[in-house]
Amino acid sequence: MKRIFYSIFFAAALCTGCNGFLDKEPVSVMTPEQYLTTDANVASYVYNFYITSFPVHGAYEWGTFQNDSNTDNMAYVNPSDIFAPGYWRVPESGGSYNSWGAIYNLNYFLGIVPDLYAEGKITGSDAIIRHCIGEIYFLRAYDYFGKLKTFGDFPIVTSVLENDMDKLTAASTRSPRNEVARFILSDLDKAIEYMMDNPVGGTNRLSKDCAHLLKSRVALYEGTWLKYFKGTAFVPNGPGWPGAQKSYNAGYQYPSGDIDSETEYFLGIAMSEAKIVADKYTLTDNTGKFQNSASDSSNPYFDMFSATDMSQYPEILFWKEYSLTEGITNTINQWSTSSNCGYGTTKSMVDAFVMANGMPIYADGSGYPGDEDLHTVTEGRDTRAVLFIKRPGDNNLHSEPQGPGYAVEPMPEIAASAESNRYTTGYALRKGMSFDGTQNKQQQCTVGSIIFRAAEAYLNYIEACYELNGSIDADADRYWRAIRGRAGVNEDYNETIRLTDMNVEAQTDWGAYSAGKLVDPTLFNIRRERRCEFMAEGFRRDDIRRWRSMDQMIETPYHVLGMNLWENTGLSEYDGIIEEGVNVSPRDFSKYLAPYHIFSNNRVYNGYRWNMAHYLEPIAIQHFLITGGGDASASPLYQNPGWPLVPNQGPTE
Repeated sequence: MKRIFYSIFFAAALCTGCNGFLDKEPVSVMTPEQYLTTDANVASYVYNFYITSFPVHGAYEWGTFQNDSNTDNMAYVNPSDIFAPGYWRVPESGGSYNSWGAIYNLNYFLGIVPDLYAEGKITGSDAIIRHCIGEIYFLRAYDYFGKLKTFGDFPIVTSVLENDMDKLTAASTRSPRNEVARFILSDLDKAIEYMMDNPVGGTNRLSKDCAHLLKSRVALYEGTWLKYFKGTAFVPNGPGWPGAQKSYNAGYQYPSGDIDSETEYFLGIAMSEAKIVADKYTLTDNTGKFQNSASDSSNPYFDMFSATDMSQYPEILFWKEYSLTEGITNTINQWSTSSNCGYGTTKSMVDAFVMANGMPIYADGSGYPGDEDLHTVTEGRDTRAVLFIKRPGDNNLHSEPQGPGYAVEPMPEIAASAESNRYTTGYALRKGMSFDGTQNKQQQCTVGSIIFRAAEAYLNYIEACYELNGSIDADADRYWRAIRGRAGVNEDYNETIRLTDMNVEAQTDWGAYSAGKLVDPTLFNIRRERRCEFMAEGFRRDDIRRWRSMDQMIETPYHVLGMNLWENTGLSEYDGIIEEGVNVSPRDFSKYLAPYHIFSNNRVYNGYRWNMAHYLEPIAIQHFLITGGGDASASPLYQNPGWPLVPNQGPTE
């Protein structure tokens, strides 16, 4: 097939490292136009993107459940430079901006197949051909959404470009972020037009409802970003917006008229698209009880996350299947029945779960048993805490373990010498844990990986509704009560709102803030609901960015805390194992385990700090030099706010 464009700009930025089949000459004389003329060949082309496009479980890791790391939900053994201003620096080359391979290959398909289809030159099932075209539009939207979250403003490239320096340089102009979001939504509209409701392959394949859900997600992301970053350099026309320095963005006007109208535009789409999905799917039943033995009744909600066949759960719109016979496996159960691979759940995350009566744990008369005993810390709580937060003595496996996981959960190994075996915060999760001992064999777990589920639509609607209207409408009320009811919590969310003390919540929960200010109790509890429902599913990183929820750490350090160590009822079990300031934090600092306050040479020993520039990634200097003919300042690209045009330096602010 036609070779990938190499050059100057795209070889360094748009397509570095893409040495797949597309840049090789075909072994036969068949041209791409000839190859992509059967439904089977078109489907084969699309299939390759399923392998690489989505976050799924992998080998020697805790899979998608580790994707809340570097947030207030979860902390890895080693801290990230993102919370140590000055350590995260502008790269000289490479970086995330270098990953253009998928976009090239998707554009290649869209430059050929829709025309061949329109001309009637593709043989086979019309429905399958159309669905494949829709999938590619979806996948381009999905990839571009990743770029939007990472960089904000971004070049919109919809075709395969010629190997011509001038044309490639011209294509590197960055579109304002809201225009990128609008482009993503337009691709999803095309995906919806082409895709089937129930495609061949079932929920192992993208469907029209997945496109509606992603459209809601993108619109909610951009709508809230524009709202909370208004008046900053992180939105078009904001003071100091670097895009204004380039002639191609000079005098930019929002399509809706102004930033407030643009915000409303996106939030309205988030609501309407979420409603399409939420009204179509019911939530999986939850008995509210953890199946602690094989003789106990199973809990469909718990089992949904650890099933090897997830097609039986209508709430799951799209998931990845694993197969031992095909050699497609993961290690999710190995880490769910042990240390979570060194990813510790924080005290902040555990404290977020209210009591079953709907009262925050600190409210008078809540019935909270306290956190001194790990066996009882989740008693009487939201059943999502009961089900998914591990307790010593609980059974992890109902059959003979055949791998490194624990059959019975021990006291947390907070001082394990091997980092991957360490219970970093003392709290660990069992989301995705299978009771089947055979799933514990290394490299032989076939627990599926959820990519889209309908509960997101419920929560997207609730949040977008309140952000747009400042109130909860009848649909949002219905969805919120359904989510809380499934969690085994008093459905009257207004009772929780009434008892919420924002000053207490602000001590540990980043979602209590936007732009350095406390949000109102209703909005906070909407965010709390989202946090608890999606614990360890990878939503938190995106949420705290679009909410602008880390400004407060610019001035006030934040210490990650875990279990109550020094008042723990099982403290004697650590005799001879732990040593203050050597492998655990000292008791005179906090009664809670502080995993990063042990060694003073730890770059976040004195707490997480933040820099505004960190909300977006810097672009490597290589790309400016290439597109500027050796002069970075002459490039049509511009650096993200707060980052310098100098390699190996931190933010300028």
